[in-house]
Amino acid sequence: MDLFDHVRETMIANEQPLAARMRPRTLTEFIGQDHILAPGRLLRRAIQADQLTSLIFYGPPGTGKTTLASVIANTTKSHFSVLNAVLSGVKDVRFVTEEAQRRRGEFGQRTTLFVDEVHRWNKAQQDALLPWVENGTVVLIGATTENPYFTVNPALVSRSRIFQLKPLSTTHLIAVVRQALADAERGYGARKVEVEDAALDHLADVANGDARALLNALELAVETTSPRESDGVIAIDMHVAEESIQRRAVLYDKEGDYHFDTVSAFIKSLRGSDPDAAVYWLAKMVYAGEDPRFLFRRMLIFCGEDIGLADPNALVVTTAAAEAFERVGMPEGRYHLGMAALYLATAPKSNSVFAFFDALSAVEKEAESDVPNHLRDASRDKEGFGHGVGYLYPHAYRDHWVAQQYLPDSLQGKVFYEPGDIGYEESISEQVRRRREAQLAAAIDPDVAGAPPEILTFSPADPGLDRWLARTVSGAGQRLGGIRDQLFGACACPRHACVLVLNGDSGLLVWEAVRSVPEGGVWVVVSDERAARGLEEQTAHFPHLRKPHVVVTSTIGAPTALERAGHGDVRFDLVVGRNVLLHEQDREATFATIRRLLAEEGGLRLAESIPRYTQRLYALIDRAEDAELAAKFVASEEAIYQRVDDHMTNWAEEELRGWAETAGFTDVTIETDVCPLQQPITEQGISRWFSERPAEERPSYAQHLQSGMSAEEVECVRQQFTAQLLGKVVEWQSTVAFMTARATCFEHRCAAEGDGIGAS
Repeated sequence: MDLFDHVRETMIANEQPLAARMRPRTLTEFIGQDHILAPGRLLRRAIQADQLTSLIFYGPPGTGKTTLASVIANTTKSHFSVLNAVLSGVKDVRFVTEEAQRRRGEFGQRTTLFVDEVHRWNKAQQDALLPWVENGTVVLIGATTENPYFTVNPALVSRSRIFQLKPLSTTHLIAVVRQALADAERGYGARKVEVEDAALDHLADVANGDARALLNALELAVETTSPRESDGVIAIDMHVAEESIQRRAVLYDKEGDYHFDTVSAFIKSLRGSDPDAAVYWLAKMVYAGEDPRFLFRRMLIFCGEDIGLADPNALVVTTAAAEAFERVGMPEGRYHLGMAALYLATAPKSNSVFAFFDALSAVEKEAESDVPNHLRDASRDKEGFGHGVGYLYPHAYRDHWVAQQYLPDSLQGKVFYEPGDIGYEESISEQVRRRREAQLAAAIDPDVAGAPPEILTFSPADPGLDRWLARTVSGAGQRLGGIRDQLFGACACPRHACVLVLNGDSGLLVWEAVRSVPEGGVWVVVSDERAARGLEEQTAHFPHLRKPHVVVTSTIGAPTALERAGHGDVRFDLVVGRNVLLHEQDREATFATIRRLLAEEGGLRLAESIPRYTQRLYALIDRAEDAELAAKFVASEEAIYQRVDDHMTNWAEEELRGWAETAGFTDVTIETDVCPLQQPITEQGISRWFSERPAEERPSYAQHLQSGMSAEEVECVRQQFTAQLLGKVVEWQSTVAFMTARATCFEHRCAAEGDGIGAS
């Protein structure tokens, strides 16, 4: 590079717009997108470890897609190449890949290729890159404002991990401005610039999540404002801010995601009976130039899908409004748009018309079902096959209705239509239900239905009945699966969340957590090295970045163990566990520890078996032979669960709630579920109940009984168990408490308590 080149590049760098100069160079400088870049998130770990696979960044303008690529360029050891899809083509791809092959062969260096606006490439251009991404010659980082699932080659999408970037919040945008004002090298730190708080709030609000637009407005304000003569300060007040960024740009396109997302918000607002939100989204679409005919078409669909028979007039009103619009046109036709939207938003709702689609699904599954004999056409073969015989003509009966079978045999009792309880459907719901009951009775009793069997026909076996007869008794695996599903079913865990699994020895909750957060991370607390080795062996085939992090410790020791493993800065969006408290004696400290590990507003879900409510063994046998012994037996076993000094049995739901609330959890809900299990009684099981254990171990069942019974009486009970239960399967009842809670902001809670607010 000669002197003139150096001078030219220096001038270009100095004359770049503020938004380009302030582009972050490291993850530390990057502001926003915490859902993918906060400590512990998958993408952050991959960047820091320089173990990137092909990526596609998708999001609105100004959210940091290109910036994130430049951060990766500054972090990775691989060669970083850049192409813009608007300006480059197949020839450029060929050059980059040839250089990448040469570089890999000569120096062993990987190549990372960043393609900005990757959706602008046509299919042939994207296909030209595919083989080199597939064989690892280049690692692709694509940036796009369009949904990659529709605009990027599916083969490229399937080989890439997609991260969606969101518009920056007002807090993040204000932080971007303050960063620019403080940076003396690239921003305005070397100049005296003061921005009023109100002006800064206005700039951040109108920028609408776009950091580039915000910095451009700040640059315009600073460069066009003269310094004060008194002190040389460039003062940015509300007037200057309004001049610099005059109008909020509506982020909307008629063919892309914003179009569909806004329409979705409009329909969901109608469905939710929120007229204010409905007219807002309608106004946004009309303001952006959406075709009113498209909006009327969606509202006509809504009439059938979400209002149905709750208000049959909704279809009439919307159709009339659409016809009026065609006659009036714009701009006055907006009255009819608003009228239709407000009517639909305030109308009673019912989705009972989905009965038709349920019937379609049944037709697909029950295609072999025949038309009942009495409903068949009798005009052709009544004599030969008896078709139509037994049909009851409704108009010949009172109210023009009579009970008889109308569904095929295999669908008797199937309900498709469920009337709602508001609007027009409320007036017909009772009649529909009463007649349905009569129809079902008619199907059970053929004499009532008047439908004799078809002559000379054969009825195939009912596959639904066969499946019903093939059901087996629920086992332990199914019960545990139900607990797992209930724990994860209500938490709606984001794909990018950090999850901590407590008491994860069995792996029951671990694999569900890994499946739930493919862009996040999973940490697991296990009790010993054996359990840790078991989990590591089962994840041997996992990609490195998807493997759960396993630490051997107790719940109380989790913060220290995580710190020792290098994960001390991770705060978890969800902590989940099963029977965590059975292994901890200090339950208050356990909840306090979990609270410290949770992020603000993080969630806790536990499934805890309550020993106090467990199956009583005396209930399994017949105790009628010896009433005195039976009374002692019952009293001695119940005494096991009444001991206040036994940490295993001295708690239930209220204690559980108290520990959680003391630790700072809110929205604590506890639901108990009695879980039956078919339990075989074996000789080994009986021996374990009636064994003699050393003094340092927890007493056995028999040793507990001896506090109220003699050794001879306990032996008699053992003999009764052996005689009555050995080899049998009994129904074993256990009670599980499902607890959900949310972590409050710790700082806010401490401040409140310090001010006396908590006491009030």
